[in-house]
Amino acid sequence: MKPSCDIERLLEIMAALRTPVTGCPWDLEQDFSTIAPYTLEEAYEVADAIERRDLDDLREELGDLLLQVVFHSRMAEEQGAFAFGDVVEAITRKMIRRHPHVFGADGVRGAKLAKGMWEKIKAEEKAERRASRLARGLDPEDYGEGYLDGIPPAFPALLRALKLQDRAARVGFDWQEAKPILDKIEEEIGELREAMAEDDTEAMKGEFGDVLFALVNFGRHLGIDAESALRQTNEKFRRRFHHIEGELKKAGSSLEEASLDRMEELWQAAKQGD
Repeated sequence: MKPSCDIERLLEIMAALRTPVTGCPWDLEQDFSTIAPYTLEEAYEVADAIERRDLDDLREELGDLLLQVVFHSRMAEEQGAFAFGDVVEAITRKMIRRHPHVFGADGVRGAKLAKGMWEKIKAEEKAERRASRLARGLDPEDYGEGYLDGIPPAFPALLRALKLQDRAARVGFDWQEAKPILDKIEEEIGELREAMAEDDTEAMKGEFGDVLFALVNFGRHLGIDAESALRQTNEKFRRRFHHIEGELKKAGSSLEEASLDRMEELWQAAKQGD
């Protein structure tokens, strides 16, 4: 079998991998839940390639992410639920519906969309999904009716915090400026200190989460994306620690042999070099 630019070749490869007896044992063992972590991982690697502005890597990572879509679609097809073509049809239908100013009648395309059109269409879609679940005898509350229930719980926590705050802000539930949020952060830190003093593990966990949530909100008001900022800091930490490791190696030493004072000295030198 040869590589191809045609999506059909990828579908054929996945079908072969999932074919009993002759397929790949590992692929055959997988199900939606076991593949889900890989799907998230591939999405993060796409984001990483974009952040590094490496278009060669981006091409590869987008392919890996596409494979995840094909994998899930194949497993669904085996269960008689849907196939890859149904996934494509669903997203094309959604995009056409959400852009009446582009794909609608001439009069719609020529007119300025009313404010909130996008949210109105999404609300209609949500109601339709709810009705569909009712028709199939499923619990409609899985989708929720609340204003914030459209923010998927499966989102990374920092991203979900930002989305929840953004959504609440649309109806006026928001700080007017960034500065007072610093007071809120200090208040939450104070409550965390109290939980620590009482050695209350559950309370500490809750208060720590409150601090993180407030920090995300503060960043939002400053125009800073918490996820991107933390990724940047993670990389800075890795780079500085690598400097420590390299300098110790030059001196014939190692991380295990170095004292904390020596590592701190090299850390400060790395900071000066940033």
